Amino acid sequence: MASRRTPSSSSRSRTKSVATPEPLTVPPDITMEAMPPAQARAKRAAVSPPITPERRRGMIAEAAYLRAQARGFTPGGEEEDWLAAEAEVDRLLSADQRAPQ
Repeated sequence: MASRRTPSSSSRSRTKSVATPEPLTVPPDITMEAMPPAQARAKRAAVSPPITPERRRGMIAEAAYLRAQARGFTPGGEEEDWLAAEAEVDRLLSADQRAPQ
C-alpha cells in the first residue's frame, strides 16, 4: 500500500536553503596602495565611473530630501535644503577628485 504525502510535507521537502555568501576579502598584496600608481588610477576609474550631471542632480536631490526629513518636512526651507545639499555634494565630489590617484 502506497502512502500519500500531504501538501505541506511535500512543500517542505522542495524548499532549498540559501547559503549566505562569504564576505569578499582582498589579499593585502592586491590593495591599491600596493599597486603602481598608474594601475591604481586605472582600477579607481573602473570602479567609480565619472559623475554625470544627472547623477549629480540625483545626489543633490537625495541630500536635500534627507535635510528636509531631518527638519520634519516643515514648509519654507526647501530652497535652503537644496542649496546646502548642492554645496555639500560639490564639496564631496571635488574632494574625491583631489584624492591621491
